[in-house]
Parts: sequence; C-alpha cells; structure tokens
Amino acid sequence: MESRAIVRIALMAAVIGVLGMLPGVMLPIAMGVPITAQTLGVMLAGIILGPRHGALAVLLFLFVVLLGAPLLSGGRGGLGVLFGPSVGFLLGFIPAAFVAGLAMERLKALPVFAAALVAAVVGGIVVEYACGVFGLMVMARMSLLQVLVATAVFVPGDLLKALATAFVAEASYRGYPAAIASRT
Repeated sequence: MESRAIVRIALMAAVIGVLGMLPGVMLPIAMGVPITAQTLGVMLAGIILGPRHGALAVLLFLFVVLLGAPLLSGGRGGLGVLFGPSVGFLLGFIPAAFVAGLAMERLKALPVFAAALVAAVVGGIVVEYACGVFGLMVMARMSLLQVLVATAVFVPGDLLKALATAFVAEASYRGYPAAIASRT
C-alpha cells in the first residue's frame, strides 16, 4: 500500500472520530442507541476512499475506540462498547463503508452526486441498519417489530446524512477529481 493511501485512511478515521465529538441525541425509544454524525463519516469513507480503503479507515477508527479512546458519541470508548445495545450499529460501520464504496464503484455511469447518494443509502443506511437491527435484537432482547419501530426514528436523519455525503462527494470531485477513488 502506498503512503498516500495510508494517509487518506488515517485522515478519514480521524474525520469519523471528530464527528463523534458532536453531541449525540439519546432517544428513550431506541434503547440507548444515540443519533450521531459518525455514520456520515462512514458513508464518506466508503464513497471517497473506495470499498477496501474505506473499510480500513473504519477498522482503524474502531481499533482506536476499542483501545479506549473516547471517540464515540458521549465520550465512549473501550471494550465496553461491544456489550451495549449499539454494538450492531458500531460493528456495522465496517460493512457499511465497504458496501458504500462498492456501490460507488459500480455506479460509474451515473453522475457523482447520484452515485454517491445511492451508495450512501445502500451502504450507510440499508447495510448499517441490517447490522444494527440484529445487534439491537440480540443485546436488548427485542422482537424484530419492536426494533424496526425503535429505529425508524433514525431514518430521516440518516437520509439527510446521505444527502450531505452526496453533496460533499460532488464538491470534492469538482474541486479535485482524484479525490473520489472510484472515479480515477
């Protein structure tokens, strides 16, 4: 791996960490799963870096969090985050970034904005929710219907994050076309 790729991976991991510094919103209906800005970083990681490097950026971020860095919403970090209700969403960051990057690669025929929007929705929402719903069902001992109702409140915000991701991808591409790995 070339040093430029390593730097981009590290920078994207840092962006995800910084987004965790923004205050999260706790909703009682979601059993302690906060609304955070970090999924925006996960979507951007896959779309900007591509599937492999995007997933590596998320893995680096998660490694630092599991070492104890308080980079998750609310200043959480350490191994304890693996035992909370949001573990499915947290571990879902990895496949979400990978699938978002893969979708972005496959949608080369579309304009950058449209491709990034679709990729963010597929990876950052569909895949992320599939992992998160499963984790919430296991950790909170809730039924599928209960979890779907509880997580429905997150969808509008995540759609806005997908839209923001598409705008950032479009602006990045216009300013520096090599910024989007799948378009070079």
